[in-house]
Amino acid sequence: MVIMELSGLQYEVKDRLLFAADHLAIQNKDRIGLVGRNGSGKTSLLELLAGKRQPSEGMITQQVTCELLPQLKNTNTTKSGGEVTQEYINQSLATQAGLLLADEPTTNLDTEHIEKLEKQLQRRQGAIVIVSHDRSFLDALCTTIWEIDDKKINVYKGNYSNYIAQKELAIRQQESAYEQYQRKKKQLENAIELKEQKAQRATKKPKNVSASEANITGAKPYFAKKQKKLQKTAKSIETRLEKLEKVEKVTEMPAIKMNLPNQEAFTGQIIIRVEELTGKVANRILWKPASFYIRGGQKIAIIGKNGVGKTTLLKKIMNGTDGITVSPAAQIGYFSQNLDVLDTTDTILENVHSTSIQDETFIRTVLARLHFYRDDVYKKVEVLSGGERVKVAFAKLFVSNINTLVLDEPTNYLDIEAVEALEDLLSDYEGTVLLVSHDRRFIEHVANRILAIENQAITLFEGNYEAYKNYVPKQAADSKEQELLVIETKLTEVLSKLSIEPSEALDQEFQALLKRKRELENNS
Repeated sequence: MVIMELSGLQYEVKDRLLFAADHLAIQNKDRIGLVGRNGSGKTSLLELLAGKRQPSEGMITQQVTCELLPQLKNTNTTKSGGEVTQEYINQSLATQAGLLLADEPTTNLDTEHIEKLEKQLQRRQGAIVIVSHDRSFLDALCTTIWEIDDKKINVYKGNYSNYIAQKELAIRQQESAYEQYQRKKKQLENAIELKEQKAQRATKKPKNVSASEANITGAKPYFAKKQKKLQKTAKSIETRLEKLEKVEKVTEMPAIKMNLPNQEAFTGQIIIRVEELTGKVANRILWKPASFYIRGGQKIAIIGKNGVGKTTLLKKIMNGTDGITVSPAAQIGYFSQNLDVLDTTDTILENVHSTSIQDETFIRTVLARLHFYRDDVYKKVEVLSGGERVKVAFAKLFVSNINTLVLDEPTNYLDIEAVEALEDLLSDYEGTVLLVSHDRRFIEHVANRILAIENQAITLFEGNYEAYKNYVPKQAADSKEQELLVIETKLTEVLSKLSIEPSEALDQEFQALLKRKRELENNS
């Protein structure tokens, strides 16, 4: 059942077209993820659907009530950002509206609460349109993706991963089409060149023309006619070349290979050693004495609920608190959402170059990987969006004199395209990365080790996020084996008693033990 329909839609801001769509429809059980670059109009489209804005052209018809969960939530409160977001979510879900419009509903939520929200929305009966930069969240919920790209709204079936697969297939098809176009173009160019060479040779009378042939045809008119025919053929091929449909080459991201300070001295060596470090805020214990070490070149994600002390731990490392030893080979750079490092009156290139140890060619390569192409680098920082400034601040740090990156929520304010660009850069980076993030997909793609803060304890897991999630602690495994041994012993005792003096109570005990044994074996 269609609950909302959009026809001939156009939306303009100050006479500038933001997006347009000929026809869009929302069914009563749709789970739609709305994606696009920052500034493409995602929030505006949600507000159009909610009736908070009016289209410049076109019509929106709806059959159900709509509830909008806004992106900018009231922060004039003593509650934490996560608590405010959760409160808004609970209020919106309680309305039981036929269409829920959620703008960045995971903002300020930790991983546990994001996964809780996923379950709440999965149980919800009505349709949902979600704007989110959390790809795992979109994968868990969505059955359709709406993409705002180049002022058009494109529809893709499936979740976010399906959408990416379809985009990648289109890129492969374009690469194939480009190769075919280049081959055909080369063939036509070679054919033109060959005909022109033959036409030039046709003006000269061949030495082996017989007198009788010359008398019959007349050598000069004959070869002039031959030349004209060849030129006409060449012109025909030129016309085919001009009409050949041009296919653009797929843009390839340049590779990153940088020289890091002290690279040989710190790679694989212990660069940060933490010994018996306690985390405390006022009288509250964040974590009990913990010890671990970090080697050069490792990429470690610090995970845990809001308030467990992730940022506190980063700051202790940066400040060299008692109990923390940092190797002289480690050159640490700290990244947060503080954009005071940028001079807004300078260009992107000037800002990044000012503290760089790399040459301009390398800097331009890094900026291109972050989608600042060619003349983009000459834009003044003052005209950039918040997300673009975050990328410039990261680039400035990335190319400075460091070999260890400490990143506190680096993906905040970035659209998905920018997050994926950042992932690619960090994946190629040969230095150390220590990051705090609630973006599960970002952690999966970047980190090769997990440092978890949970139950007032710090644990360093030697493996990636996927392995960490599927890990069964040895203690739990040993406990299961121990219980199985106990059950086997009891089963033997009960069977012995049953053989001597059968009773209903013994039989029930036997069946209960057998059931528990099967449960443990099936879960092993």
